[in-house]
Amino acid sequence: MLDRIYAIGKKEFRQIRRDVRTLIIVFLFPVFMLILFGYALNFDVTHIQLGIYDQDRTPLSREYIESLKSTEYFDIVKYIDNQKDVNKSLDEKIVQCVVVIPRDLSEKFFKKENTKIQYLIDGVNGNTASIIMNYVNAATRDLSAKHRTEILARSGINAYQPLDIRPIFWYNPDLSTTEFLVPGLVASILITLSVVLTAVAIVREKELGTIEQINVSPVSPIELLLGKIVPYTFISLIIAVLIIIAGNLIFHVELKGNMLLLFISTLLYLFSCLNLGIFVSTIAESQQVAFQMGIVISQLPSNLLSGFIFPIESMPKFVQILTNITPSKFYLVILRSILIKGVGLHAFWDQLIYLLIFALVLLIISSLRIRRQRI
Repeated sequence: MLDRIYAIGKKEFRQIRRDVRTLIIVFLFPVFMLILFGYALNFDVTHIQLGIYDQDRTPLSREYIESLKSTEYFDIVKYIDNQKDVNKSLDEKIVQCVVVIPRDLSEKFFKKENTKIQYLIDGVNGNTASIIMNYVNAATRDLSAKHRTEILARSGINAYQPLDIRPIFWYNPDLSTTEFLVPGLVASILITLSVVLTAVAIVREKELGTIEQINVSPVSPIELLLGKIVPYTFISLIIAVLIIIAGNLIFHVELKGNMLLLFISTLLYLFSCLNLGIFVSTIAESQQVAFQMGIVISQLPSNLLSGFIFPIESMPKFVQILTNITPSKFYLVILRSILIKGVGLHAFWDQLIYLLIFALVLLIISSLRIRRQRI
């Protein structure tokens, strides 16, 4: 059995080695995709384009405007003189937010009366609008707290805060979305390459007619599948190492956990992905169809249902059950645990079992389908 698996694997290695152009694409494409999506997929909102409608024009309003300008979160791109220009600036997307400072801001503030600053925010993108609202609210609270402390100090009263809330963020203290998204990119790129490569490899045998020779040989379906999987497992492991190194060098995502655990988990994930590609190859009859099916069956579930971008916990129950169709869901938990949290096997051992079950079920189904096609 081992001799026959070795023979199939050796044949596949030779075919891969002869196709130099595909090899170049296979090794350069993942790094290119990591760089492209790593910079494009970023939920951090900075350099918000602000419009200022200052009706007060006092030292207090100017101080508030300067406090907004002094951070990297805001860029003041326009000073507005009338209400008509406020609407025009938002309609034409010149600004994302207009800060309207009332005429009596300074007067009411120093009389210790309640006063309000209005923020008109472009709400087309709900996520961005919420972040902008939080930022401008924080800036306003800081200014208010600063002056309240000064006023109390001049009156000889010490500011008293009954509860001092100080949040501490573990694992990702800077709340960087890049550090959160890079593991998802690794999982997405690996599953796409693995599925497409193996699906096309077996369908190629059908198109060239060599599958008939394999069918009449003493090679069993399970031996054929394992022989096909081994070369692409080796190639996919090299690609995985390149992606993780690139993620560290470019996006500074460090490996905080155990390297051996990462290797074993990645190997099991690749085994699951390659079996998914084998399953696609048992359905497709041409390389073009295999390529298209491989992209659809790997990319869509891994991007939408794995927790890569959207948290699974917030999905409806039936969709949460549906997320089990992609191995990326299980691998992503493992990858984030090892890369970001630096935790051990106790935190994700169940995900490894799910991956193993996923791989074995697909291997058995693919083997049965190939056996049935031989009859």
